[in-house]
Amino acid sequence: MPYRPAEWATIAAAGFSPEIVHSMAVMIFRYRFYWRVNTWHGRLPAARLSRTRNQGSDMTQATLDILGIGNAIVDVLSRAEDSFLAERGLNKGGMALIDADQAETLYQAMGPGVESSGGSVANSCAVAAGLGARVGFLGKVANDGLGQVFGHDIRAAGVHFPTAPLVGGAPTARCLILVSPDAQRTMNTFLGACVTFGEDDVDPAEIARAQVIYLEGYLYDPPAAQAAFRAAARAAHAAGRKVALSLSDAFCVGRHRAAFRAFVREETDILFANEAELLSLYETEDFAAAAAQVRTEVAIAALTRSEKGSLIVAGDATYEVAAVPTQVVDTTGAGDAYAAGFLAAHTMGLSLAEAGRWGSVCAAEVISHFGARPQTDMKALVGG
Repeated sequence: MPYRPAEWATIAAAGFSPEIVHSMAVMIFRYRFYWRVNTWHGRLPAARLSRTRNQGSDMTQATLDILGIGNAIVDVLSRAEDSFLAERGLNKGGMALIDADQAETLYQAMGPGVESSGGSVANSCAVAAGLGARVGFLGKVANDGLGQVFGHDIRAAGVHFPTAPLVGGAPTARCLILVSPDAQRTMNTFLGACVTFGEDDVDPAEIARAQVIYLEGYLYDPPAAQAAFRAAARAAHAAGRKVALSLSDAFCVGRHRAAFRAFVREETDILFANEAELLSLYETEDFAAAAAQVRTEVAIAALTRSEKGSLIVAGDATYEVAAVPTQVVDTTGAGDAYAAGFLAAHTMGLSLAEAGRWGSVCAAEVISHFGARPQTDMKALVGG
């Protein structure tokens, strides 16, 4: 009989007939055998293992809804003609990593700009805090002027930011963003102090505080940060928390495709990707095929498609969410804002369809003006 003593006593006390007891015994035996064998041999889908891993731990009450981990960057945004990009060999709409000398040369050539604290997941954290979520952020800045600006700005947005600054070494990172007349943004990033973010900066106590740990795909570029990425995911799942991942950029996916594929399959519960990123991940031009593939690998995938809105897949369920009409001025931060709205709603217990609507509303607000941070009351905006 496969029952444990406590289970047998409970069933016997309930007065079930011998036939029912036998049927229940067979059912439980088969379930336990299937679970152990398939788990030992790695046959269960990663998404199912991930969900079980999250639900199986004794979780303390979360004091944060979202903890973002990403590059702490100061953004410099400036308008630029397509000819400016072409003359400098810049890939329109993409993100390139540059060194300190290249950053200085490009900065001097740029027109008048707007400086603000940025970074993909840091932007998401600021938007989510504006929606009423309890948010924290881990990312490395230097002990310099721009680092102080970044820390002040993100804390002023209501985001908990405990990471100690780098003393000595590289300066705080900056991203030089060129916005074309068609509102496409071309990003040139000097990572600076970001590359020193490592496992020592991943505090398991901070990880355990949050319902969802949100990881930035751009963080996969520096080797030290890759180790931190994996350490954060392990700590999150050990604490019974969920891991969300943004693929960030199609070219970033291309640089680390095998590692991303493994991380999505083995560690990710919630995936954010735009169409180009998803197609790059699975090396296909067929969006439907890529969506079908990701459905088998993660519990939830929120796939954005610009003016076509977004597609949310979760198990057998599919939700199509319309884009919110707006006048597009600058697409910088659109995906960041979408993820912020989605995660804020999701951690508040709203439906996936409603989470997608929040994401669309947030993205529409951010692309309607210059800069990646909201310029209106986001709580009021999603409440309509």
